[in-house]
Amino acid sequence: MPLTPANQAQLIRSSQKDEYYRSVLRNSTNEACQTVAGSKHWLDWRREIELLSDLAYYGLTTLLGYQTLGEEYVGIVQVDPTKRQIPSRGRRCLFVLCHSFIPYILEKVLVCLENELEGGQEMHGSVGSRRQVASGWWSLERWLRRGVQLAVGLLTEQQRRECQPAVFVIQQSVALLHRLHVALFYISSSFYDMSKRAAGISYLRVMGPNGDDSTIRRSYRLLGTISFLQLLVTVCLQLNNFRQRQRAREEWKLYRNLSPQHTASSSPTAPRCILCLEARRHSTCTPCGHLFCWECITEWCNTKVRLTAIFTLPTNSKKFSMAEKLL
Repeated sequence: MPLTPANQAQLIRSSQKDEYYRSVLRNSTNEACQTVAGSKHWLDWRREIELLSDLAYYGLTTLLGYQTLGEEYVGIVQVDPTKRQIPSRGRRCLFVLCHSFIPYILEKVLVCLENELEGGQEMHGSVGSRRQVASGWWSLERWLRRGVQLAVGLLTEQQRRECQPAVFVIQQSVALLHRLHVALFYISSSFYDMSKRAAGISYLRVMGPNGDDSTIRRSYRLLGTISFLQLLVTVCLQLNNFRQRQRAREEWKLYRNLSPQHTASSSPTAPRCILCLEARRHSTCTPCGHLFCWECITEWCNTKVRLTAIFTLPTNSKKFSMAEKLL
């Protein structure tokens, strides 16, 4: 029987089946390690145990040249870009490396980099302390943390503050890149996993009596177009959220610089604000000519608006405002 490219539904079904068996293997391995080593050591090395489980699953199937349980369930086989033979051992090793090991390394590096840039001593004290007890000289996380510490130590304080948004952008970009790849898969039905795209591994299936293949592909192309439009909207919202975070951070820095002690020390006889009864900070003049602190008058205006919205009651003659009486 002729071999034809697998459609989107078959690739998704195969991936879901593999994920199910991987989760079963992970749970069994976690239970065994928790029973043998105890809950404390199991919590310390849970992520590494899951990594070893995934490597074992693909090592016993893909690396040995066999079908995975999901591929066997659907009836598809891996092929190289020529579509004439199965992938070489190098391509299969690259797939397993990109699919299991590189996401683990990327996650660890980003977490360590974020903690070091923010100076998260509390986070290191609560989570990292118990990992340091279990981590020896052979621990991969220990070497990653040390490398990140050395790299961050070469940066100045200003450079650290500038790199903090970059870590957030990278974390968000990874998730958006996965969504973009899935949308392209729905449209082209070529690669469902980014690791298979990197290794150049595609799938063929045995052609059976199935006349709905073109209908399935058209349906997934429509879904891919919708997913792509949704991704564009998400990117716009993420950019807007990022600008708001940057604006809030700048406003907070300005607010911290406007401390009463700083103003009082610079001007011992500075006039006081009649709202906070402290030395005026960033003096602001109202239309009536009175001077207040910028923070005090803006907070007062916001409170006035909220009280007016809450206590304004409609009547037959006029609107009665308790906020106006308070003023």
